[in-house]
Amino acid sequence: MEKTLFALLSAAFTLSAFAAYTGNENNTAATSTYVLVHGAWQAPYVWDAVRTDLVNKGNNVIIVQLPGHGDDNTPPLNLTLDVYSNKVIDAVSQVKGKVILVGHSMGGMVVTNVAEKIPAKISKLVYIGAFLPASGQALTDLAYSDPDSQLGPALVPSADKLTLDVLKDKVTDLFVSDGSPADKKRVIENYRAEPAIPFSNKVSLTDDHFGTVNKVYIKTLNDIVISPGLQDRMIAGAGIKTVYQLKTSHSPFLAKPHDVSDLLLKIGQ
Repeated sequence: MEKTLFALLSAAFTLSAFAAYTGNENNTAATSTYVLVHGAWQAPYVWDAVRTDLVNKGNNVIIVQLPGHGDDNTPPLNLTLDVYSNKVIDAVSQVKGKVILVGHSMGGMVVTNVAEKIPAKISKLVYIGAFLPASGQALTDLAYSDPDSQLGPALVPSADKLTLDVLKDKVTDLFVSDGSPADKKRVIENYRAEPAIPFSNKVSLTDDHFGTVNKVYIKTLNDIVISPGLQDRMIAGAGIKTVYQLKTSHSPFLAKPHDVSDLLLKIGQ
């Protein structure tokens, strides 16, 4: 009886040790949760290839569709920067622990506002060719300070001033000039006018909240929407020390998605 009991205990120990070993082996790398926020005139589809790369490396990915974009039909009159930010905050609040929050272009305004509101939930705040405001600034303040941007002359406001269009023959040149024909086709197929009100909403930032968040900037060196010059000024103004560069147009996640994924994985380590 004693020998039988010993054999059973030995077998149980061996099985539990094997289970513990295989579990650790499958989780050798810490899993991160990335929350990706698109920019103006775009939608969640732009992150598809990046999401695949990140997930294949064992990470969790949440792509936020901002109201008034993609297939969301919230009236432009009802949209503000805070409405956008609350959508992101709702997504982040579903995650246990901290997230790596990533914003592109206008999405930089959104993630900045979010970081002020919930700094403790963000391990890294990543800007990709994005607007990065100081306290009291709106997107329009930054855009008007960028003489090298080619976006302004291509904008067409609606009669009620609630949306902004981009001249159709300028859309791909501005956003993804270095993309493949398939990339450009997707941008055109998914294009829709941009809600205008959030562009003029100012952020209010504090050192105790936004100032405590670890920030990273990925520059887009061939960008003609947010020029490298403006990117440098925003980076300096925010005191960001960790800066990467991509030789792409305004939408690197379309033109060079794997380069973007590699950088995000590096940032997440």
